[in-house]
Order: sequence, then structure tokens, then C-alpha cells
Amino acid sequence: MSELPKVPKLPKLYSDLSSWFHLLSDPADYAEEAEFARGLLVDASSTVPVTLLELGSGGGNNASHLKAHFKIMLVDLSQGMLDLSQTINADCEHLQGDMKTIRLGRIFDSVLIHDAIMYMTSEQDLRQAIETAFVHCRPGGAALFMPDLIRETFVSLTTHGGHDSTAGDGRAIRYIEWTFDSDPADTTYTVDFAYLLREKNGPVRVVHDTHVFGIFPRESWLRLFQEAGFEPRAMADPWGREVFVCKKQE
Repeated sequence: MSELPKVPKLPKLYSDLSSWFHLLSDPADYAEEAEFARGLLVDASSTVPVTLLELGSGGGNNASHLKAHFKIMLVDLSQGMLDLSQTINADCEHLQGDMKTIRLGRIFDSVLIHDAIMYMTSEQDLRQAIETAFVHCRPGGAALFMPDLIRETFVSLTTHGGHDSTAGDGRAIRYIEWTFDSDPADTTYTVDFAYLLREKNGPVRVVHDTHVFGIFPRESWLRLFQEAGFEPRAMADPWGREVFVCKKQE
């Protein structure tokens, strides 16, 4: 197993505000998407997969549904997010690590990288994450990559959301999310969040948080998958995104 690298500065959502994540992104909302991912991994595998490695697992929203079907190991760079995931996924393994460099010395039937792949902001970052998935995937298994968008599907937009806590602690969050790309010639775009946080019916405080995401054309994704040794297939998901199912040959 590789040594844990020094954790870089993370967005506030994954550090100071990690305990709020499930109010911003409710695990219950992930049931349909998790089932879609499970179906893709099963269909792409040569035998029924039993074990799953999720890289960039965040607050464990996907795992809360997938653990009914797989024995899961969850890896994330943020210890705060792993701590939050353990509150709903105590029966899963958790390990802090960087998807670009971690080497577990273990092989899994399937590998999943959900939207955390968006934090790969250069082609080299993306190549390293893909290689990590490849070396941990058994021959005949499959890896699934689910980016929010690729260059061809990018749209600047503004969205909002949030939830009230059901734990009786009086916490609630609302947010505005603003996506824009100031330089279409590079490999990054920016998502700015304004979080409105309320605790125990007290005054609302506002926190600004900037996330820098990577953006790459379809050709780059497919080329990097092939260079790593995968046989990739791009497909549209039910939510209008493009995802990549990658088979590792036996």
C-alpha cells in the first residue's frame, strides 16, 4: 500500500463544511443513479462482480445503495468525508488516499469513479486516475467513470438546492451553484457555490466556496482509457450526461 500523500488544500465542502454534505446532497437521492451504475458494471463484467472499489467516494452516497450488491472499499482524499460516510456505511472499508497515486496491493471485480473524477484538472491527473483504476481492476472486470460533463456537453448554468436536517439538530442548508468557463482553451472550468447555513433556528451565515474542475473532449477520455489498457465505451446516461464503461480484458 502506498504511503498517504500530503493532502492538498480542499474545497470547504470537503474540509470545514464536510459535516454538512448530506444536507447539500442527500444519499436517498442517489438510489436510481447507483442502480444504473450497478447495471453497467454487471453487464460489462465477464462474471458477476462481488467486490467494488470506489475512488473519490465522498460522503458515501453511492455506497449506501451499492453495498447491498457489493463488498465495497471506499477511498477519498478528505478524512472529513470519510468520517461522514462511516455514519451511513459502517459496514464498508474506508481509507484516506489520492486516486492519482494510491496503490492498495489488491484487486477488485469492479472500480467506480463518480463525479470526483472532475477534480482531475490536467490530462496527466486524469491519466493517473485511470491508471489507478486499471491496476486495481481484475482481468475480465470493469471500471465505470461518471463525469458531470465532457467538453462536448459543457453548458454554463446556475442551479440551487439544499435540505433541512431530519436529525432534530435544527440544521439546514440552501445553496446556489454557478458554473462557468472563463477560458475554453484550457482544461479547467469553475463552479462557485454560495452556501446559506442555518443552525438551531439561529441566523443564517453565508459561505463562498470555489471548486475547479477538469474538462476534456471525448477523444481525450477514450485515448487515455485505451493507453491504460482498457476497452472503453462511451454512452449517455438517463440524466443527459456521458459516462464511460471500461472493460479490462482477461
